[in-house]
Amino acid sequence: QVQLVESGGGVVQAGGSLRLSCAASGSIFGINVMGWYRQAPGKERELVGTIIVSGSAEGRVDLVESVKGRFTISKDSAKNTAYLQMNGLKPEDTAVYYCNAVVRTSPTLNRHQNAWGQGTQVTVSS
Repeated sequence: QVQLVESGGGVVQAGGSLRLSCAASGSIFGINVMGWYRQAPGKERELVGTIIVSGSAEGRVDLVESVKGRFTISKDSAKNTAYLQMNGLKPEDTAVYYCNAVVRTSPTLNRHQNAWGQGTQVTVSS
């Protein structure tokens, strides 16, 4: 089993910054991709962005249009950790932010787990 633990959420004024962390632990034999999602009250969970952790496209970051230029995603492969740096925060960024990872869980079999963290609250006040 793989566990993801997010941290770094909080309350910030509009225009401020926060950095979220997502640490993966457990039966990890490689991570393919890590992503950040968010869910605002009364809305469906939506993708924020992803980062390729391994393979030929390692390091590639894709962000949704609404956060481009304000958010960035990075990783520390040695720590199985991904980060979401959020700058220029807006009230509409208020949501619970979730980390997701596709993790290889066997050294010999093509077995993967789609893991989710418990979420961390980000509140942006106007």
